[in-house]
Amino acid sequence: MGPSESPTAHPENQEGRTKRLLRRPRRRSCLLKGCEQRFHPRQARQRYCGEGCRDAARKWSQWKAQQRYRATTAGKRQRNGQSRRYRERVKSRKPPEPEAVDDAARVITTEFFFRSWVRPAGVLRALRAAAAKSLAAFLFARLPARAGARPRTGTEVETGAPLIRRY
Repeated sequence: MGPSESPTAHPENQEGRTKRLLRRPRRRSCLLKGCEQRFHPRQARQRYCGEGCRDAARKWSQWKAQQRYRATTAGKRQRNGQSRRYRERVKSRKPPEPEAVDDAARVITTEFFFRSWVRPAGVLRALRAAAAKSLAAFLFARLPARAGARPRTGTEVETGAPLIRRY
């Protein structure tokens, strides 16, 4: 048989029609719980917005399958066997040998403390209980203020009454 006399697919019969544009699939939301981002799928059966969501969904799927298997009798038997073998391995381990301490005990020397910042004991005894300034103001009178000190850097702890000095 030969071709028909009026083929419909012939170009001169198609002049009135416009070419159809390729349709993109509509936007979907990602099926990963917590993401649910809207995206344009590149393939017809694409369910997740990207590689990260696809990997997370695969990990969750494997975890869920493992949970279902462990709920069966065969899974419970397998898990109990694993636990028993682990307990046997722990029992057969050698206890760690105690470390031999060759060094002498560490001693903190008196040079460790900053003597210039600490007031002598005689000065503290001379302090009266009814002093106008607090003990902190008396002890830290000559210390420089540190960065970030309140209310301003460089201000004294207390102002007002003079210090009582009886050496």
